[in-house]
Amino acid sequence: MNNKNGLVTRTAKTTGELFVRTIGQGEQQSRKICGYAILFGVPSVTLFKDGNYEEREVIDKCAISQEFLNSCDIKMTMYHNRQIVLARSDKGKGTLYYRVDPKGVYFEFDAPKTQHGDEALELVRRGDINGCSFVFSTYYNDDNFVKRVTEKINGIECVTCHVCKMTGIYDFTITTDPAYPDTSVDARERVKREAKNKAWRKAELIRKIREKVYGQIQSHKKIKKSKQEILNDLRNKINNKI
Repeated sequence: MNNKNGLVTRTAKTTGELFVRTIGQGEQQSRKICGYAILFGVPSVTLFKDGNYEEREVIDKCAISQEFLNSCDIKMTMYHNRQIVLARSDKGKGTLYYRVDPKGVYFEFDAPKTQHGDEALELVRRGDINGCSFVFSTYYNDDNFVKRVTEKINGIECVTCHVCKMTGIYDFTITTDPAYPDTSVDARERVKREAKNKAWRKAELIRKIREKVYGQIQSHKKIKKSKQEILNDLRNKINNKI
């Protein structure tokens, strides 16, 4: 979801990092669900693909600190349904425990003795649910928040978006199908964003070449090309680079 200020709310997944804590002999059956909601430095699956363009995402360690998490109101939900709250940490206090370590963001909570709590506990214990997602917001078009690294692989422009700063984290969720932003709405937004970026790059290139051409025209006594020849060169350079 985007707003006019460019703030984007996104959902990212962590797979296979969910379990019910084991118990010692003679202890009561555990109701503690544990796992990693966020993994640092792990590339996502392909989030967006369009012809020879692919985009993936990585959450950098610098994006999240304990202090940042403690400033958020984070709900542990089920199936991305914010009406099903299994635990909560509001400004670092509540029934949801978490910590930041070199691997990512670890969490644990005691499943509530409710219908949904019992359901979550049984499904995680059986292994039917083994994934997590988390919802966060960031300025996706701001290089201070998301840095893009581009490389050509087999003729495909592969872009990795490194999320290095967030504005908020809103929930962790356990789910059978951890979601990535691959809905049609998100895909349309990405197409628009890439078209906008391409138009900006073209305009910036035109501006730089025009400045160079203007400088050449101003010093016409030192060059042999006519103004029209220089303008033709400008058009050719733009067509070749865009």
